[in-house]
Amino acid sequence: MNRSQLHWLEGQGLPKHCTIIEAVPGVGNVGKLVIDGLLSKHPSRTLGWLLHPDFPPHATLDDEGLIRPPRLELSSILLPDGSTVIAISGMMQPMTAAGQFEVSETMLQLAADSESTQLLILAGLASGLEDRSIHVICSDAKVRGNLESNDITVSRDQPEGGMIGIAGMILSLAPTQGVHAVGIVSDTVGTSADVLAADRLAKWIEEAFDIPLDLDLDTTEQTALRLLETIDPSGAIEDYLGGDEPEVSADFYV
Repeated sequence: MNRSQLHWLEGQGLPKHCTIIEAVPGVGNVGKLVIDGLLSKHPSRTLGWLLHPDFPPHATLDDEGLIRPPRLELSSILLPDGSTVIAISGMMQPMTAAGQFEVSETMLQLAADSESTQLLILAGLASGLEDRSIHVICSDAKVRGNLESNDITVSRDQPEGGMIGIAGMILSLAPTQGVHAVGIVSDTVGTSADVLAADRLAKWIEEAFDIPLDLDLDTTEQTALRLLETIDPSGAIEDYLGGDEPEVSADFYV
């Protein structure tokens, strides 16, 4: 039995036929910076919460000073061209393998029920200082064929060490629910908030999928500052933008 719960604040499901973008904190927080930047820059509203008993038991205050449960938020974002994307993100993922499987299964069911055109899973790969690649990853040969027919190169040798957490679960389980899912992974030096990698990832998505994210480096830096303050109130954004970050050697996806 799946222990995930959906608490809807608006409606009882996701809008039909939308692109869904998912990211949670991970290496460089690359995907989360992109989603948080979109939520900050464009009109958005929270549609609901995804709850699970294996989330860290840490309730937090929201912007209105109300205590809220640990959760992933489902948000609708209005882009400059009038189109809508759905974002699924938060500050956590389940602390158990079973919980990660169940939350991933629930996200895929949401995508299937809404007949989502595509589910984009954003993540980071710890790499060297000079590595700036974007890796596109699929679990379905038909999806890969569609991407390659549109001149998008799909990796066949990455991730060499696999993917962990809900990013890997969502992507690998997508064919079981007929969801068109694509993993988009940016090389990152692995700092707490890799602004440059997030900016590179956002621009790649715009060009490859013709989605007008309309993010800029200034927006991403401001988003990174807020994220760092949430993770560590003593963190300074300058510490992560100075170019002196240590190289991360682990081949690690999240």
